[in-house]
Amino acid sequence: MGDTENGGGDAAGRLEQVCPECGRLRGGPACACGGAAPPAAPAPGRRPGRDRDPAGRARNGRPRDGLGRPLPYGAQGAPRQPEGVRRSAGRTLTEAQQLLDAGMPFHAHEVLEDRWKAAPEPERPLWRALAQYAVGLTHAARGNPTGAAALLARAAEGLAPFEAAPPFGIEVAAIRRWAAQPAAVSTTVPAPEVPALRAR
Repeated sequence: MGDTENGGGDAAGRLEQVCPECGRLRGGPACACGGAAPPAAPAPGRRPGRDRDPAGRARNGRPRDGLGRPLPYGAQGAPRQPEGVRRSAGRTLTEAQQLLDAGMPFHAHEVLEDRWKAAPEPERPLWRALAQYAVGLTHAARGNPTGAAALLARAAEGLAPFEAAPPFGIEVAAIRRWAAQPAAVSTTVPAPEVPALRAR
């Protein structure tokens, strides 16, 4: 068993796990008193416990860059989108488009995901597909063509039922055409211009 499996590589870390009654490791089969092991110390650079929002819901509090990549605690990140905001379809599309135009597809996905979770049941597949589209764009911008292709394909498939009668003025056909182009996720040729979510 390596040092990382028995309480860390330093002596102080192992001493904290010694039972004061019998002198053996707490909670292990050798501990004669059955003392519980103390909670493990958080890894260096991590906050103890789980990040939570003011309502107590789990939410990663690490700052993120414009493409949603986590940054170290204390770093200056891009402003996060407030989670769980109830927006109309029009407001959702406007805010998501502004974020896409600013080169922040990960943050656009968060706005689209809020609508997906709050929309009436018949609309949910539409918003899920648009959120997947934004995640596909995120992967493409991060230089991950495999992830981008997978998410864009899912988005195009999810949008297919809405192509004949696109709701809310969404450019369903244009988005599906764009997502199907190999150049959309290529790292060797310029990607075609990303269509707007709806006609401007």
